[in-house]
Amino acid sequence: MPAAKDDREDLMTAAVDPDRSEWDVIVLGGAAAGENAAQYASQFSGLSSVLVEDRLLGGECSYWACMPSKALLRPVEVVDAAAHLPGVSARLDPAGVLARRDVVINGLDDASQVAWALDTGIDVVRGYGRLAGDRTIAVSRPDGSVRTLTARHAVVIDTGSCPAVPDVPGLRAALPWTSRDVTTMHEVPRRVAVLGGGVVACEAATWLRGLGAEVTLVHRGERLLARNEPFAGDLVGEELRESGVRLRLGRTMSQVKRSDIRDTGEGRVHGGEVSVTLDDGTAVVADEVVVATGRTPNTGDIGLETVGLSPGGYLDVDDQQGVRGIDGTWLYAIGDVCGRALLTHMGKYQARIAGEVIAARAAGSADLPSAAAGHVGAPQVVFTSPEVGSAGLTERQAREAGLDVEVVEYDLGALAGTYVMRADYRGRAKLVVDRAADVLVGATFAGAGIADLVHSATVAIVGRVPLSTLWHVVPSYPTASEIWLRLLETLRTQRHAGR
Repeated sequence: MPAAKDDREDLMTAAVDPDRSEWDVIVLGGAAAGENAAQYASQFSGLSSVLVEDRLLGGECSYWACMPSKALLRPVEVVDAAAHLPGVSARLDPAGVLARRDVVINGLDDASQVAWALDTGIDVVRGYGRLAGDRTIAVSRPDGSVRTLTARHAVVIDTGSCPAVPDVPGLRAALPWTSRDVTTMHEVPRRVAVLGGGVVACEAATWLRGLGAEVTLVHRGERLLARNEPFAGDLVGEELRESGVRLRLGRTMSQVKRSDIRDTGEGRVHGGEVSVTLDDGTAVVADEVVVATGRTPNTGDIGLETVGLSPGGYLDVDDQQGVRGIDGTWLYAIGDVCGRALLTHMGKYQARIAGEVIAARAAGSADLPSAAAGHVGAPQVVFTSPEVGSAGLTERQAREAGLDVEVVEYDLGALAGTYVMRADYRGRAKLVVDRAADVLVGATFAGAGIADLVHSATVAIVGRVPLSTLWHVVPSYPTASEIWLRLLETLRTQRHAGR
């Protein structure tokens, strides 16, 4: 629950020392990754650190992305599971779901995050920060004043990314919803047009439809979730259609019209009826439009030019998360802003590496950790119906990397562990193997309740566990993890037949 007014004021008084101007480490941006960077840089080293943030400490994931979206998706998942189990019934209360979402995001109040930082020994400075030269940050405050901070050792950039809105006639003027609006919506619009076919678009379509909206999803590609194995997008598309979502694939927008436009605030319907004209001349009419067509790094106004870098793009980093193209080893970038993997857990991993590197360099150590190994696995779960989980490379990516590829697939619905979940279970799993090394380099699972399978795949990929060893990792019965046995058995059969 939100902190009381007096508590918030006490926290901010403690968080800001107006006379202090120097720390060992300055983190520009206080999202989840930035918090981790400050913590790991200082927790065992004795270095001081400060977070500079002009909005909510905890960032996108805590308030407008991972947490609220899962709070909206979980009830939809439960009702869907109940619908596939004879003798069980469940229904959704949209108002109750939105109220629970508000609890999960702490009513958009970051008092608990600030308290955590202070308790951890991390200072907090409120305001909009920009680089102002080597190891220097200028913080613009609401009263118009500017506070200058200096880092003795390092500056870490964690300014994240924002939704990209395509340059379609009338779209921006119509004030469409972005991911921030649809995750913090105050009411469920009756009709919604979702533009996009990636993770955000598919998850939003899932919870909007589950909460009762009439949903039309428009995507320029012929398949959803195009970065995954093809069967994943096909299964998600089938389930969306069966739930009542109208899919308009292979279509682009040519014009958007909204006669009554109102800036009503985040998460509220921004005016009257919207008409989206598609490239085939047909129109989609909705009460709100959700744009989920990609993201842009927040680097256009953070002072990169003061250190010789060009603003506006992703920051190029090495395996220690150090920014390339500057003098010295004092500038680091983590999370979405470096473009390596736009996933919260990967940003936090990068932050842990960066923090440890900063501490090691401050101590004069040449033994520096590297983020290379962790990016080999790069797990992800898409919480649609069905869920899609992946780690490592797809078959296409592995072949493009020049690997000698061997693949194996299996029907997840053929397992005892999934049959007890639902008699009509639909799903599929696929492993991508480096034949020469006989190790796993990629895995994809699509089906209900598969999210927890992803970590075992990530361990196998990052650890380069030989397939001969995986054969002795016995899955519990009856669970979905039995898929590992069936995939390895099928691979053995394929290899035997190929002799």
